[in-house]
Amino acid sequence: MYGVSQVQLSEVPPERWVQLQFSWSGKSFTLDIADSDRIYDLKTTLHNLTKVPPERQKILGLVKGKLPPDQDRIADLRLITGKKFTLVGTPEGDEIKDPSQLEFLPDVVNDLDVDFSEDLTASNAYKNDQRNIRKVKEATEKLEINIIHPLRPGRKLLVLDIDYTILDTKPLTSGSLPPSECARPGLHEFLEAIYPYYDRRSQTSWIWLETKLVELEMIGSHRNYQVSTVLDKKCMFTVFTERDGKPWTHSVKALQIIWNHFPQFNATNTIHVDDLSRNFALNPREGLKIQAFKGAHTPAAMADRELDKLGYYMVHIASVPDFRTLRHKDWKTVVRSLRRS
Repeated sequence: MYGVSQVQLSEVPPERWVQLQFSWSGKSFTLDIADSDRIYDLKTTLHNLTKVPPERQKILGLVKGKLPPDQDRIADLRLITGKKFTLVGTPEGDEIKDPSQLEFLPDVVNDLDVDFSEDLTASNAYKNDQRNIRKVKEATEKLEINIIHPLRPGRKLLVLDIDYTILDTKPLTSGSLPPSECARPGLHEFLEAIYPYYDRRSQTSWIWLETKLVELEMIGSHRNYQVSTVLDKKCMFTVFTERDGKPWTHSVKALQIIWNHFPQFNATNTIHVDDLSRNFALNPREGLKIQAFKGAHTPAAMADRELDKLGYYMVHIASVPDFRTLRHKDWKTVVRSLRRS
């Protein structure tokens, strides 16, 4: 199995953990943190315990002077069990009903991207990072999967992003357009064309979008394809990488989490289609980037033919026994070559 396997997880040496004590708003709390965690993880834990968002947190007494940047490791703080500190900050209101989605909001508005397919050394460093290995294990244990349609033996796996890949999510979430008018042109034709070869999992930012997929007739319809399951972004986690030589924080989709639940799938038979290359940080060879779909109802969006080309490519490679021999980055070149021949 390509990537971090179950065997490798068991071989990871035990981590050093410290238990910290802090007070906030007259209350006492304890938390456990690992040396391989980052300052970001500490702030996220404080947020979960107190609802004080990271940007409002003032941490007093944990270290001398200013707290290091989010990407710095807890080990560098040289903390000891029983260390006490004080948290000052006002908790958030109810403007966002699901706090677990807070860390993913920047992905909706941040168009900065990075391609890891040309730097496999960097990608392997992220995969072998002890913190990231633990995050994969934790996400595997927490992930709840609702099987909508049974998996079929011998099929390959398509992990298909939803927001801005097959749907323009902005007018969908605002309600300015119905789901059918937010869909990328050729969506149903694409899904019907690849269905004989692939079982499909979709990933998205909001649990309620499964309802929207029903309205779009992607689920529970009489079309000639089925969706196996819909996964929300809770199975994603934040990694710390670099962009232009500078520290950079973003969310990532680790295919190993899915593979751990469904061992019949691995790097040889999985393809992940997304409009953001950075989501492939832990699985760059399995990622295929598609142009983002935005501005539904504009002339440019209505003329979009990305899914037509993608379907052509995916049917073409369906008989390849090992997807690791492919270079998905060149998928459009392959399609142009095939259509000329």
